[in-house]
Amino acid sequence: MHRIFTMSFASVYPHYVTKMERKGRTVEELDQVIEWLTGFDDAQLRRHLDEHTTFEDFFAEAELNPGVTQITGVICGVRVEQIEDPLMQKIRYLDKLVDELAKGKPMDKVLRSA
Repeated sequence: MHRIFTMSFASVYPHYVTKMERKGRTVEELDQVIEWLTGFDDAQLRRHLDEHTTFEDFFAEAELNPGVTQITGVICGVRVEQIEDPLMQKIRYLDKLVDELAKGKPMDKVLRSA
């Protein structure tokens, strides 16, 4: 089991927030991306943050957006669409979306809107 699986989502979230703020994006945009990916509403997201849910449990409760199959590209030197471990792939999908947002990609592109 990879170490990140047992890390709390809440321990990583502040790093996402810092990255967003440093790149001129907002926490609301970050939350929108997370909610799009996971199917959580704002209250569910806050609950996971408050309860320090592990990544494993966080994604176990998530209902991934059907558009997730459109997330492609390289993150940490690996193509996200080729990651074999399902949980690691979900975590890397999130990383990829956060990176795209931080790089200034328009929200409709990040959310794979038609």
